[in-house]
Amino acid sequence: MISKRIIPCLDVRDGRVVKGVNFAGIKDVADPVAMAKKYNEAGADELVFYDITASHEARGLFTDTLQAVAAQVFIPLTVGGGINTIEDFDRVLKCGADKVSVNSGAVRNPQLIKAGAERYGSQCVVLSVDVKRVGDAWHVFTKGGREDTGLDALPWIAQGEALGAGELVINSMDTDGVKNGFDLELLQAVSEISTLPIIASGGAGKLADFKDLFENPKVDAGLAASIFHYDEIPIPILKQYLKDEGIPVRL
Repeated sequence: MISKRIIPCLDVRDGRVVKGVNFAGIKDVADPVAMAKKYNEAGADELVFYDITASHEARGLFTDTLQAVAAQVFIPLTVGGGINTIEDFDRVLKCGADKVSVNSGAVRNPQLIKAGAERYGSQCVVLSVDVKRVGDAWHVFTKGGREDTGLDALPWIAQGEALGAGELVINSMDTDGVKNGFDLELLQAVSEISTLPIIASGGAGKLADFKDLFENPKVDAGLAASIFHYDEIPIPILKQYLKDEGIPVRL
């Protein structure tokens, strides 16, 4: 059985790790390089690095910070923020990324997914989707959660898979930072329309939230930020808990 992955997320703004609630109320947390080193040593399975204001500010991702982070980790590193062209893929991969996360840029130009997959392979292309419930539907938001595209999330995810994305990060804006558990209803809906590995993001607050998450066999990984940043749940303790609950993890 494939091991479930535990993935910390570094949301980086102006060279610092930050965190908010429901994509708002952003607060400074730590230095990303020190945080990356900590997670590499703590047994994280992968690390995600998002330059969270690159798309909103219409600029490229800060590569100096990324290079410093990449130098500290020996686990797979996924990088996103301001990825709008195939040249952006090339730039972040040369800085040490293993996978490239596309979000706003892919919504504007879905062919970016296809171009990235054709040049670097589907395993390199991660479709990250910021999702919020609007009425009876789930909408895709862009620019760090600032803009409602009106796109229905489920057909967009299916389109992304058809274009060649190799993995999904599903960011629930409704549960982000609230710590009341992952958005299991959304994740179930996604798992029913996609065959891709699913990384769930948004809502982790206690050990049992990860157990509940992995009861859906199609969810491959749990991504979280503040509970790891503030040592509310150390990664080794979480992994031992999951192992004791019969969930396969790498210790």
